[in-house]
Amino acid sequence: MNKVIIGVVSKHYNKNTIRPNMYIRDEIKQAVFDNGAVAIGILLPKDEKIDVEDKWSNNLSQEEYNSLITQINLCDGIIFQGGGACDNYEMIAAKYCYDHDIPVLGICCGQNVIVRALGGTTYKIPNPEKHNKITENYVHNIYINPASKFYDMVKCQEMKVNSRHTKVIASWPLLEKVATDEDGYAEVVEAKNKKFYMGVRFHPESLYKIDKNMNNIFKYFIDICKK
Repeated sequence: MNKVIIGVVSKHYNKNTIRPNMYIRDEIKQAVFDNGAVAIGILLPKDEKIDVEDKWSNNLSQEEYNSLITQINLCDGIIFQGGGACDNYEMIAAKYCYDHDIPVLGICCGQNVIVRALGGTTYKIPNPEKHNKITENYVHNIYINPASKFYDMVKCQEMKVNSRHTKVIASWPLLEKVATDEDGYAEVVEAKNKKFYMGVRFHPESLYKIDKNMNNIFKYFIDICKK
């Protein structure tokens, strides 16, 4: 029986270590498996980590680039994880997915990735004490445009979300802001002209087991990937 394959783009372990590691968060891979798909890791095909902010470039050799794209093309859809810094190769992967209409879900820092891949920018928020609440399940409401793909997933115009970030996006070319929080920050952006190219600022993987709306994000994404 064929199953949808979701590639989760691995991030470097963000602490100094003699032997560097790449990681995939358990919550994300489990949300994929629990919704009937198979999760596999997308790995950087070189041993040099390059942290970047809004500026990035294709720093891979042709062989390294081909190795990255070969991994992506094994998948029906791609998830970009949350976390600290973004590696240059994450933007390379996100741009390829956009150009080739491969379904993409970017979560928190992953929202930064998919926005930066298209030339967007980010900034540090002035009130991180309100939005970087790591231990709380629900922190604030978001307000959703009913004429959006995101609304089609959650079927509501207002919902509560968690919040653990210190940055938000400042500009998002080629994308549309379809949900905001109480401070007006972009909580969800999406591409209208793609099958599924969406970034969310919150962490649905942490709540999908107890919150139907959060699980519907993964369910809808995987259903799109089936097509």
